[in-house]
Amino acid sequence: PYQDYQAPIYAIPGNHDWYEDLGAFMRVFCDDAPPLAPEPAPRPLSRAWLRSLLWHRPRKDDGQHLAEDRKSRSAAVQQAVQPGPYWAIDAGPIRLIGLDTGLLGTIDAEQGAWLREVSKDPRPKILITGQPLYVDGEHHPCAIEGGGTVDEIVRDPAHRYVAAIGGDIHNYQRYPVQVDGRTIQYVVSGGGGAFMHATHTIPRVDVADVTEKEFRCYPLRGDSLAFYSRLYGRRLRMRRFFTLTEAEAAAVIAERLDIRPGRAPASDARVTWRMRLVAGLLGTGRRPDRAKRFRLPVRKIYTQLFSPSSETYSPPFFKSFLRLDVTPETVRLRCYAATGNRAQEADPPVEDEVLISLA
Repeated sequence: PYQDYQAPIYAIPGNHDWYEDLGAFMRVFCDDAPPLAPEPAPRPLSRAWLRSLLWHRPRKDDGQHLAEDRKSRSAAVQQAVQPGPYWAIDAGPIRLIGLDTGLLGTIDAEQGAWLREVSKDPRPKILITGQPLYVDGEHHPCAIEGGGTVDEIVRDPAHRYVAAIGGDIHNYQRYPVQVDGRTIQYVVSGGGGAFMHATHTIPRVDVADVTEKEFRCYPLRGDSLAFYSRLYGRRLRMRRFFTLTEAEAAAVIAERLDIRPGRAPASDARVTWRMRLVAGLLGTGRRPDRAKRFRLPVRKIYTQLFSPSSETYSPPFFKSFLRLDVTPETVRLRCYAATGNRAQEADPPVEDEVLISLA
């Protein structure tokens, strides 16, 4: 899909890249690893055999496929060999810094020392990490081996960070956090290609003085709840009970979280006992004063077992991608929806937009 993109592509590893010790990532993006040797067939019913059912093993023709794929991006302007899994790129008025947060969302002492050093540059900076620092209404500052956190470095006014963008979670979220009189945009942007992580499970946001008024997400919670209600209705063969319309889902979430819905619900969207029960079973977020109740596995267990196989090929897809346009004075950050609808393919809708000052 990127053969006509006339620019180099740089990457940071996600947690899945570490499932094979970063070998494939280093070979593709850093040109720094030989082809992996094919492995012998594991003994049936062994741990290696079970693992082989869930993950790819090296094959004899892997190198040939990579060589053929590279021919599709052979132009000089498309070439890039990055020095490693973490890097800094000076892009005009800003510095982009990419971190490798590994499997556990932490960095080692060596990468931490490097981050502190490259953060001393006087230019405004944008951090890009494998795992986000704010997500689902929670703060994950990313510990550094030996002491300190990544977020402490980001918040230091001398380092001039204006945004921190993380992936891992397959949706879009934005938290504009006030730090010493300036705003740092903490963004989750992981909705590019995999199955959708629910947003309706995000509780009422109140973290680092960011409330529901400032918080943004895509898909909207109502659309997320409606999507999962159809999914569970189909899987459990209980469509009449589970299925909620987008208007019904938005109305019950507004009541449950005591918030204004992202879009105005239909005038006839009356919240019923069934809607409240379905919302609760599907893990819809709550106000902090509400007790936890039984819910179906819509996050961890569902993600591990069902979500990858529940990818839909019928629009809307609720995918998204992030675009940043930089001038000497500002960064324009926009989240675009990738719905799968032909009418929106050439002109994708903007779901969120913010202008960041570099002054």
